Amino acid sequence: MNSEPEQHIDSIMLAEYFSRIGLDNKVDLTLAGLTRLHRYQHRSIPFENLDVIAGLPIKIEAGAIHKKLVQDKRGGYCQELNGLLYNVASALGFEARVLLGRVHLGKEPSGRGHRVTMVTIDKQQWLVDCGNGAFTPRAPLPIVMGQELKTDIQTFRFVADEHFGYLLQLKSSGNWSSIYSLDMSHVCQSDLEYGNHYTSTSPYSLFTRNSMAVLPIENGTVTLFNRTLRVTEKGHTTVIILADEDAYLQALADYFGLSTNVSYSSIEPYLNR
Repeated sequence: MNSEPEQHIDSIMLAEYFSRIGLDNKVDLTLAGLTRLHRYQHRSIPFENLDVIAGLPIKIEAGAIHKKLVQDKRGGYCQELNGLLYNVASALGFEARVLLGRVHLGKEPSGRGHRVTMVTIDKQQWLVDCGNGAFTPRAPLPIVMGQELKTDIQTFRFVADEHFGYLLQLKSSGNWSSIYSLDMSHVCQSDLEYGNHYTSTSPYSLFTRNSMAVLPIENGTVTLFNRTLRVTEKGHTTVIILADEDAYLQALADYFGLSTNVSYSSIEPYLNR
């Protein structure tokens, strides 16, 4: 029985991946190399859940993730986006581990289902995440306690929590909000399958009740939540309401690079929520 998360990808898949994200395949096994890898994937492959709300299965084997996100030029959520990043980082030779976290954005923490990657470079552990929507760290973060950690436009910190371990918080308007927590315990493929099944099928999951897509841009983020498109850049937000099918599908193409085989009729029931 294989207890480790699947990660096998071959040289052809790696070449296709680098073409997809617009990056040459010369990635040094350094923090600079890891940061480039994260940046190019994060800004090329969107966070989205269109297959979930269409009732399609979310497959998290390495080959299935590669076909959807790379070959079919789709996006995905944490199990897919961070699964892809983990598979590539491992294949390149980074010392990578899968971690699962609890999301703290609601009234109660979620189950342990948010997938991230931890990479160790010169004995320093780095959190690498491409799959938490608008709250995704825009660069790898060193896992150190109590220090302000800045990306280009974000400020994070890790604090210790007696129940949940390492709690990642985001600073906004001078206030700290808890994003997710990590307990550093071992993760096996079955853990990922459990989390993926709940996230993509439970009626209590945010992902089965709303249509969403997110992609970072220079100095900001583009988010789509049901019919509401928000383009935030340099602190200014433009809000656009997508009134009909043409506007919705055009926004997916123009802002997220998505041309999906998911029918608008399967999405539309979610758009007025």
